[in-house]
Amino acid sequence: MVQRADINSVLSDIRNLRSQMMQNQQNQQIEPNQNVRGRVDSPRDVQQTRETPSFGDMLGNAVNNVNELQQQTSELRTAYDMGDPNVDITRVMIAAEKSSVSFEALTQVRNRVVRAYEDIMNMPI
Repeated sequence: MVQRADINSVLSDIRNLRSQMMQNQQNQQIEPNQNVRGRVDSPRDVQQTRETPSFGDMLGNAVNNVNELQQQTSELRTAYDMGDPNVDITRVMIAAEKSSVSFEALTQVRNRVVRAYEDIMNMPI
């Protein structure tokens, strides 16, 4: 037979957990112009929030990372072909797979961005 918890005991447990969470949140809050050490910050001490990078910047960084992976793979292949004893086939194959997977992922992102753009452009006004 399956033992079932009484609904009232479950509700009381939930209420207890919620009250504990609320107490923890109240204890962790810091007054607006006061830092962790209790010192009041002057306006010049307050750091500006970081700006989130634009989509174009993120996409550019992704393209650059994929390009770097492909260049590293090319260099490893060339070194292996030249007979460099420090480069084994395992490293070359792993680098080739990394660059292949990253290129495929970038291609998929590009395809989705193009599809989203086309969907937006085809929307009626």
